[in-house]
Amino acid sequence: MSLETVVEDIREEARARAEDIREDAEAEAEEIIAEAEADAEEIREQRLAEVEEEIEQEREQTLSSAKLEAKQERLSARRDVLEDVREQVESELADLEGERRRELTRTLLEGAVESFDADGEVAVYGRADDQELLEDLVDELDEVDAYVAGEVDCLGGVVAESDVSRVRVNNTFDSVLESVWDDELKALSERLFEQ
Repeated sequence: MSLETVVEDIREEARARAEDIREDAEAEAEEIIAEAEADAEEIREQRLAEVEEEIEQEREQTLSSAKLEAKQERLSARRDVLEDVREQVESELADLEGERRRELTRTLLEGAVESFDADGEVAVYGRADDQELLEDLVDELDEVDAYVAGEVDCLGGVVAESDVSRVRVNNTFDSVLESVWDDELKALSERLFEQ
């Protein structure tokens, strides 16, 4: 065997070894690339899931905010309607005339003077426009000694008081309306705003 054959064999062996190393390197590179692509896909899917979750959370928050705002607007509108109804009732009470006003005022006056003993005088106050009516009704009272003492700012009815018993009874249309309004507000709301 000549030197040249030995050199050629060594070269062949070196080429074969280089080819094996290159193939191993390519296989390792392909494996690294495949792992990197798999990692990248996993990261992309994970990030996509996070973004979708963020979008869903923002959607839920926006929806929740919109529902809350709509509820607040409905409540505000209901308050406005109830205020309008109350103002209308107050206006109708203030505008009551004739026998209906007389009967209601008499009932409230009689209810007020029931709280007083027959011993002392009872001072009766009412709406400025009702002074003549009150004087007539007070004159009709038999149970107590009463007199019209002046005016009070109200829609109608009476306020009665006595120095002897230190009792003050508010039987105005306003106080009755307030009591009925408080007691019946829920039923009124349900009736006005049936769903």
